[in-house]
Amino acid sequence: MGKKSRVKTQKSGSGAMAVVSPKEMMNLIAELLQKCSSAAASAGKEWEEYIQIRGLVERIRKKQKGMSIVFEGSREDHFPELMSWAKENGASCECFTVANFGKEGYGLRKIFSSPLYSQDRILQAMGNVTLALHLLCERANPASFWLPYIRSLPQEYDIPLYYQQEDVQLLLGTQAVQDVLSQYKNTARQYAYFYKLVQTHPTASKLPLKDCFTFDDYRWAVSSVMTRQNQIPTEDGSRVTLALIPLWDMCNHTNGLITTGYNLEDDRCECVALQDYKENEQIYIFYGTRSNAEFVIHNGFFFQDDAHDRVKIKLGVSKSERLYAMKAEVLARAGIPASYVFALHCNEPPISAQLLAFLRVFCMTEDELKYYLLGDRAINKIFTLGNSEFPVSWENEIKLWTFLETRAALLLKTYKTTSEEDRSMLEKPDLSLHSRMAIQLRLAEKQILEKALACGRAKRLYFQKKLEEGASLPCYEESDIALLENTEADAKLPVILRKVEEEVSFSRSALIEGVASVTVSVLIATENLTGLQCNSLPAADCGCQGLPHW
Repeated sequence: MGKKSRVKTQKSGSGAMAVVSPKEMMNLIAELLQKCSSAAASAGKEWEEYIQIRGLVERIRKKQKGMSIVFEGSREDHFPELMSWAKENGASCECFTVANFGKEGYGLRKIFSSPLYSQDRILQAMGNVTLALHLLCERANPASFWLPYIRSLPQEYDIPLYYQQEDVQLLLGTQAVQDVLSQYKNTARQYAYFYKLVQTHPTASKLPLKDCFTFDDYRWAVSSVMTRQNQIPTEDGSRVTLALIPLWDMCNHTNGLITTGYNLEDDRCECVALQDYKENEQIYIFYGTRSNAEFVIHNGFFFQDDAHDRVKIKLGVSKSERLYAMKAEVLARAGIPASYVFALHCNEPPISAQLLAFLRVFCMTEDELKYYLLGDRAINKIFTLGNSEFPVSWENEIKLWTFLETRAALLLKTYKTTSEEDRSMLEKPDLSLHSRMAIQLRLAEKQILEKALACGRAKRLYFQKKLEEGASLPCYEESDIALLENTEADAKLPVILRKVEEEVSFSRSALIEGVASVTVSVLIATENLTGLQCNSLPAADCGCQGLPHW
């Protein structure tokens, strides 16, 4: 603590810093901002747009080569100082240490016991961007209180923002590629916007970014926040704010349950360990019910045993359909939009109660719609739509499972490789980490779609047999209402319709045996960009944002 920061500036290949005229750079930035701010590319043109944006970014990066701040030594060299700094400032670190876990990277191992803010609407609306700029300001300050923490952060990340173009190309045709391309475009647009703001805004002269604000700098800050941000209550408890929590953010993910809660009475987060950790075991936490697409895009890793993996599928009732109004009304009574992004799951059943209800309404005939709108006990029958025990009709079940089977087959045809080809590629020993993650994600999507296709086929055949046998439909009685709340499909109700922010809340949780709380200072996004607020708050994750709309 208190030592002079050992910071060096990258040198260009010639040994001297790159020299670029401000006018030339501003022209390139203006071109980038215009390209990224244009209307969304038409279907099938997203990759072409991505190539154009990336080309501009690479030209800017080339001219900015040698201008970024890089700390001397490896990341590991700074961990001892990080631990000392955390202890000196109130963290309880007696039960764990930072360790290298090979392919998983660094983690925690159990051991024995501004004015600018007020004038910019984007900063006000996007706390994650504000926090990223704060992080850059602190990194550029040799006397920053946060340097022991900032030095220990990775210099690069494994989210798609750092992928080579050929790695991103491996994701073409996947359900995740749109989010990957949007992430790059949004980050490039934000960088161009804030570069112009920093260079031209009267109050920006107070920021240490004016003379050195490269794309690589912003990408690093965005990635640091995206992979590590947490939600914590403000001091008065009236709202939540985003923060980076030193040491705590080094816990790696495993399957489990959310075990973090916020104790308002004691003003601290209390976290229960996922298991009784033994000496030298790695301490894991559960990030939340995220898909592998979310892990890859926002966290930078593929989790092989993801029990919550799923593939997005967008479905909607066409407004030009003759029965649109009736279908939309039945769906509205069930609390389901007429157009929505649903999900196909890796486990059984592959569809949620909401998706089952949607597909049933989607495939209803006019008479069936009238029955659910006007028939006896119509309101009560709405509750049966998501229950697999009460089909609308055998014909309706055949239609919906045929639709699911066909849709899954069509989605599988959009991929440029087969599952067998992906498995063969993954056996190559020289495959880069980013290429491997892209192929793993691509294969995981196919496996989910293949399972949905097989399920659709099996269900279709089953209900065709019921129809041929002339089997009677199960009779719904009002006394059955209690059954509707305990079906296997209903178990997925929280997973599908909750917003992403709600779905991943309390995502980084748990620590050491029993109930443990660790108090450290946290880096918070505040309204004053000239200096970060330093608060002493519990270093637990009371709701990790995790999936920001960058």
